[in-house]
Amino acid sequence: MVTSWRESTVSLPRREQPGLAALARAGRTGSLSAVARVVVDVVLKPEILDPQGQAIARALPRLGFEGVHDVRQGKHFELDVADTLDDAELHRIAGELLANPVIEDWTVRRL
Repeated sequence: MVTSWRESTVSLPRREQPGLAALARAGRTGSLSAVARVVVDVVLKPEILDPQGQAIARALPRLGFEGVHDVRQGKHFELDVADTLDDAELHRIAGELLANPVIEDWTVRRL
């Protein structure tokens, strides 16, 4: 299942939101619990200039690769998390720690 951050934003008043430390502790119960692999991909928003992607796109023809019109560079994270973490918590982790929501978009996938 792939969801974008726009589809699962949760708006709670700041004082009612658990901190990231509390979310991390939620997965540490001390017992053997099911673990899920989650992938978070972070890329710059389309309106944000991507000089590294542009440099890669310019280098490809010089290296003999034709047909690539645009490149967007990003970050890829793989997290092993407790099955108890829901999608909203995963998107909060991505938005508060892994991505800068002002200039980046992200997707979260459970494998």
